[in-house]
This record gives sequence, structure tokens and C-alpha cells, in this order.
Amino acid sequence: MPTHITATKLGAHIGARIDGVRLGGDLDADTVDVVRRALLQHKVIFFRGQDHLDDESQYAFAELLGAPTTPHPTVTSHGTKTLAIDSTYGKANSWHSDVTFVDRIPKASILRAVTLPEYGGNTTWASQVAAYDSLPQPLRALVDNLWAVHTNTYDYSATAADAVRDENSAAYRREFQSTRYETEHPVVRVHPETGERTLLLGHFVKSFVGLSTKESHALFTLLQDRVTKLENTVRWQWQLGDVAIWDNRATQHYAVADWGDQHRRLERITLAGDVPVSVHGEPSRVIAGDASHYSPLDKPTLVAV
Repeated sequence: MPTHITATKLGAHIGARIDGVRLGGDLDADTVDVVRRALLQHKVIFFRGQDHLDDESQYAFAELLGAPTTPHPTVTSHGTKTLAIDSTYGKANSWHSDVTFVDRIPKASILRAVTLPEYGGNTTWASQVAAYDSLPQPLRALVDNLWAVHTNTYDYSATAADAVRDENSAAYRREFQSTRYETEHPVVRVHPETGERTLLLGHFVKSFVGLSTKESHALFTLLQDRVTKLENTVRWQWQLGDVAIWDNRATQHYAVADWGDQHRRLERITLAGDVPVSVHGEPSRVIAGDASHYSPLDKPTLVAV
């Protein structure tokens, strides 16, 4: 790592703050490589003091890390290059990975703070790699052969209660569900760049293939509790000018909705990912919805980190 760049670990399993980098589309190739490797190693990385960024320069930086997707498969009215994560339309207070209801799950997300409340509004990330690594052997044997149906039946940025509380939330929810997507994903995928095994869960999971609704709910709760165990998490207290980048293939996140009626807005860009592959080499399977308009397919290669 160049001497002017430092990485400060924030937890044993996930999270690091990167200092000495001014994000933008003019970063040199060596610095981009440092950022990419730090992301693979720490799963989520944070940058303070990036007040110079706007939508265009955030996008230009994103292009250095991969191919940006369109803002969202269905939500097209909240930005052309970035997706506004805006509390006016709901709150993302549920554990999830971004857009897992399509076959080509984004590899990473880049989130920039624009408007923050005076208090609250932190975001927490959890490592699904650490969660898998901590599973006892009997559970590993189960999940290595388990598949789950993911769907956009409900909105990652609004709970069922939030979605009907006002017309803004209800309209956003209708747009979010305007095209139905369902995909069968392996519950354990092989990370295409690190080779690690990672769980693939989050609240877009509708059910497990071959299990009843009751059985699916019980097993989902058991596995999610493993993911969100506090030892597997890192919590970030936002400041204006902050940027967070997370490996969407290896993490879940949760925006803590504790800021009352204050306004909170962040701008998100997602990067194109690949189709998950199980530990047995089987790719995910589309049930409904074509996501080719949303994202190209990434062609990752193994990276030593």
C-alpha cells in the first residue's frame, strides 16, 4: 500500500476506514487497485472528507471499479445515474443485500451522504463470509445444498408498515414492484474474486426450495441470526462527505431508523456483478423477470488479497 494511504481496521471480521485517498474519476491505477483490494479484504470500506463529490464525480469514480448498473431494475424515477436513498419514500431498516431478486446480483455499492439528520441514521453492515465460517459442520452440510427464492415482493427501503404510511411510500412501493422478479440462488455462493464461501440471504428471501413456509421461516431466522451476530458487524456513524463502499456479494446492511421525522438522503451507485455459483458449480436460476436492461454481466477473476 502506498505510504500516503492507510487502512484502519474497525472490526475483526469486517470494516476499515481508508485515509489518504481523494475519490474521483482521476484516480491513478495503483490507487484504484488499493481500493479494490481493501474492499475484498474488509468487505466494507469508509472514506471521510469526500465533500467534493457530486453525482457526476461519484459516477466517474464508480466506473474505475467496474461497470455501473442503471440505478435500479424497476425504480426509474429517482435518478438517472444514482439512486436516491431518501427517507421521504421509506426507510431501509431491514437486513438485506442489494437487488438479490435478480440473477446478476451487484458486486458492490457506493453510497454517498448528502443530507443527514442531526442524530441517528447510522448504517450497520454484517459479513456473510464470517457467518458461514462460524457455522458448525452440520449446518454447513445443510446450507451447502440449500437454495432460496428471492423476490422483490417487498421493498428493501420500506417495511410493510412504512410502505402504506403515506402516498410517497405507497407510490415508491408500487414502482418497486411494477415488474416481478424471482430468482433461485444458492444459499452458499463461492465468491468469484476471493474464492471464499459466503451466505446469500437477506430479506428478499421468500422461501427455501423444497421447504414449507413454516420450515423456511424457522430456518431463515436461524441463519439470519448467525449473519447479524454483533461480532460479525460494523456500525458507521455518518458525517457529510462520507462515502461507504461494500462488497454486496459478501455482506448485508441495515440503516438504523432512529432519526424520527428528520430528512435523510444518500446517493447510491451499484456495480455490475455476476451470476452466483453454488459450491457445486451450479449457477442461479431465473424464475421471473429479465434483468439484462438493468446490468451487464461482470466477468470477475480470482484476486490474491
